[in-house]
Amino acid sequence: MRSIFCEKTILSAVGLFALLAIPELWSQSPEKVATNKGDTSAESAGQVHIPTRSAITLFKGQQGKQKTEIHFDPATGTVTIKLLVQDQNGYFIPNIRRENFVIYENGVPQKYTTVEIEHAAVSLGLLMEHGGRYQGLNKLVSEEVSRDAHQLLEALGREDKVAIWLYSNNAQQLASFSDGREKLDKIAYDLEPPDVSEANLYDALVTVLKQMRPLKGRKAIILLSSGIDTFSTITLDDTLKILRESGVPVYAIGLGPALRGAASLYGNTGPVARIDWNKADNNLQEIARASGGRHYAPESTLDLTAIYDDIMENLRVRYVITYKISSAADLNSPRTIRVELVNPKTGKPLQIVDANGKVIAPNVIVEDSYVPSQVADK
Repeated sequence: MRSIFCEKTILSAVGLFALLAIPELWSQSPEKVATNKGDTSAESAGQVHIPTRSAITLFKGQQGKQKTEIHFDPATGTVTIKLLVQDQNGYFIPNIRRENFVIYENGVPQKYTTVEIEHAAVSLGLLMEHGGRYQGLNKLVSEEVSRDAHQLLEALGREDKVAIWLYSNNAQQLASFSDGREKLDKIAYDLEPPDVSEANLYDALVTVLKQMRPLKGRKAIILLSSGIDTFSTITLDDTLKILRESGVPVYAIGLGPALRGAASLYGNTGPVARIDWNKADNNLQEIARASGGRHYAPESTLDLTAIYDDIMENLRVRYVITYKISSAADLNSPRTIRVELVNPKTGKPLQIVDANGKVIAPNVIVEDSYVPSQVADK
């Protein structure tokens, strides 16, 4: 024991002598010393650290441009911007602090800004396919949407609201936003295969959009569909135009992958085999992109847990930035907005790294401009 103690004492003395022999370490700032020790905290190196996320997206294709929520309070001159900051795969980037945001209005950096993170309740319109020209396929669709709908209900929070529509020839509302969870669960479980009918997807989407437009707060449509439209009175192009102007994102969950395998049981000569599944899938991608939503193509209901988590994060979570406008003059003219992420100590772009040390490129999703009088609180 005495020998071990003596060795430790000698080593400690040697270490102290080595430090005293290198005076430049004592003259460095605490930040520089911390960096030399390998400390990459936000305080010492101007970095933001985030958990490692999947290297692939859960959704297919490109996400459409989502509209930024901007509000203006005429009484106080305060602007509130709710924006997304995502990585290259569409995952929300957490841990960015107030001092990392620099907001420019008309090219002028804004002072006295505040930054918070909001986890908002959502209102969802669940639109489910429930019709088609082939009886055998109708049964498969009914079973699939029933499972998918029930799993969605399990992913919701207490403050979230859901209304349910089925569509075949027309969109039929089964539940309103004021209905309780027990009724919603019963609807999801009790779906019966429809009779042979049309599957008028585009007409149904426009109908639901009109009913959701007056709703306040965060809202979206969850579409459970094969992407097949048989006889709508409105064209796909007209539907996409309406979606772009609506401000209601559509998160399309394609039934195609699950249905294709089941449809193959009918052989290569029946009418089901003549369905153009690729075209149907592309239709859903266009619908999702035009609305600012996302398109998913799960192989089975086992994939839905991660998909619903992805949807809810994309819908719920926003950075909320508030500031007072620099000039109250001319509230009827557009004002440009630019948001940058910076290291406040250097003024250079903020560096974001994951748990593996990989540098993450942030994507700040915000509108380029706004008109105060048009977004004023009433």
